[in-house]
Amino acid sequence: MPSTESSRRIPMTVTFLEMTTKPQVMPPPLPRGKIAYIKSERPPVHFYRYLYDTVGGKYLWVDRKKISDEKLAEIIQAPSNHLYVLYTEGTPAGMAELDFRADGTANVAYFGLTPEATGKRLGYFFLYQTCMSAWSQPISKLLVNTCTLDHPRALPLYQRMGFKPYAREERFVELP
Repeated sequence: MPSTESSRRIPMTVTFLEMTTKPQVMPPPLPRGKIAYIKSERPPVHFYRYLYDTVGGKYLWVDRKKISDEKLAEIIQAPSNHLYVLYTEGTPAGMAELDFRADGTANVAYFGLTPEATGKRLGYFFLYQTCMSAWSQPISKLLVNTCTLDHPRALPLYQRMGFKPYAREERFVELP
């Protein structure tokens, strides 16, 4: 069946959230098993694309697929961009990308778990670690957004961590 313009545009509602102080929630217990939360220094493009596709494939993450390897390397290897990888039993289980380009503000550009790690009670632990990493920098605000195409527990998880919604927009995702 040939694709049409309308089939390549998928509507979604984006919710924008902010946090203006460190999380005031109880730190989560360490999940069972071998867990590691590691900052990826100057991640190679192929590794980043693997994480992005694995974590975001089901949720139609496409923005980074539309840019060249050279442009992507500029973004992900910049000092203002921090990539954290959650590992379980030695295998990547999630990614969190923090963007510090705006002075005094951090943005959780991408956050999620691999399909195999989803539903194993890792999200709260991983998000807490990500927030604490962001607040270890000199910021006064941490931003994140989520949409109706993301995992249904994403918005409640962000709110449980202390993020407060401040705007909503109707948008479309353009499939490549």
